[in-house]
Amino acid sequence: MIRILSLTLALCATVAGTARAEVAIEIEEVTSPGGITAWLVEDHTIPFTALEIRFEGGTSLDEPDSLGAVNLMTGLLEEGAGEMEAREFQAAREDLAASFSFDVGSDTLSVSARMLTENRAAAVDLLREALVAPRFDPVAIERVRGQVQSILAQDAQNPRRLASRAFYEAAFGDHPYGRPDNGTPESVAALTRADLLAAHEAALTRESVHVGAVGDITPEELGALLDELLGDLPEEGPELPGHVEFGLAGGVEVIDYPTPQSVALFGQPGLEREDEDFFAAYILNHILGGGGFESRLMTELREKRGLTYGISTDLVPLENAEFWIGSVASANDRMATAIEVIRDEWARIAEEGVTQGELDAAKTYLTGEYPLRFDGNGQIAGILVGMQVTGLPQSYVTERNEFIEAVTLEEINRVAAERVDPEALHFVVVGRPEGLDGAQGARAPRVTLPEVVLPEAVPAAR
Repeated sequence: MIRILSLTLALCATVAGTARAEVAIEIEEVTSPGGITAWLVEDHTIPFTALEIRFEGGTSLDEPDSLGAVNLMTGLLEEGAGEMEAREFQAAREDLAASFSFDVGSDTLSVSARMLTENRAAAVDLLREALVAPRFDPVAIERVRGQVQSILAQDAQNPRRLASRAFYEAAFGDHPYGRPDNGTPESVAALTRADLLAAHEAALTRESVHVGAVGDITPEELGALLDELLGDLPEEGPELPGHVEFGLAGGVEVIDYPTPQSVALFGQPGLEREDEDFFAAYILNHILGGGGFESRLMTELREKRGLTYGISTDLVPLENAEFWIGSVASANDRMATAIEVIRDEWARIAEEGVTQGELDAAKTYLTGEYPLRFDGNGQIAGILVGMQVTGLPQSYVTERNEFIEAVTLEEINRVAAERVDPEALHFVVVGRPEGLDGAQGARAPRVTLPEVVLPEAVPAAR
């Protein structure tokens, strides 16, 4: 089955005098003979194809007694497959001038592939071996296990990683979001080959897969490719985790750590991606802390007071949780002031809202930068698969800027009053900040805590 959506994107140049460019794209929904669905943008201008593959579940599929298994398994997918050991596999990939990369986060396991048309069949065969028949050789397991352990050891000495780990653990508790993606030193050391095989069977399944393809390939060729590449994976996997509420109330938690500069993560409950107020909240976040040097928080903390080199906020709708999050670093003797200013700005935008000028400037930026994301086959393939994972229709590509433009001043200020909650703002501070000695939950450093990496926001969803 093929569905086609034609669209035109205006690429706005920032250099004075540059003409406005138009890019026409057709998104086609392709279903393989074996029933695997993908979104395709054909582009035969160069003999090259980009594939982006996402499997839902990610590290949230780790069993409580085998934390880090999905992460370690993902790191081993290119360390030998089928009849090839690690070096043979890598040499074969290089001979084909193909590029494969594998990554995993809390919600998804991602595979990126780039291949020339003349080598596509052989590249797909090689990638299939990595996905369907990874070897998990003992030597490779120990090598990659050592790499993960090294990362965990570095994270245990990194204030930002410590703050991230403590924040997510406190916010989500026993839910998989509250567990470390990479596992712990103890859990990773205990992982067996059987754990990795179980993680592979759970994480790579046909029912959980989404595919975006862009480049020199027809719908018929893509359909055959999908069955060849993914057809031998298990049909079904374990049940995915359910929704979890953001579990932090307002307050400050200090984790004592010997460093001259404190690091803080802060957050409050957010909005689901499907919430009718999401776009207004998204623009509001841009004005408050997501707009770089133009944001209110950057102006107040950096430009006016010199409290930090940078501060940012993000509205995060994960698969099973929604929250508003921010991060800042400041000298120990200035962190208390930084927190006070952040709370004041959180309260000010809730009470006073934003101005028409701020709203107009944010709209101009957000609508102007969006088309620039569609620059290159790989970027477009990533957007296509991200839209599928997020549950967005193909028409979203053309409608997204209309949603931004439709937000009124009255609407955004209502959302500010209803959704921005300074009393709910919770800070996790790692360091030795002065003036926060009485903060709730002050405790000794937990240097074995690795990072829970915040999943990257889906580009198309913004």
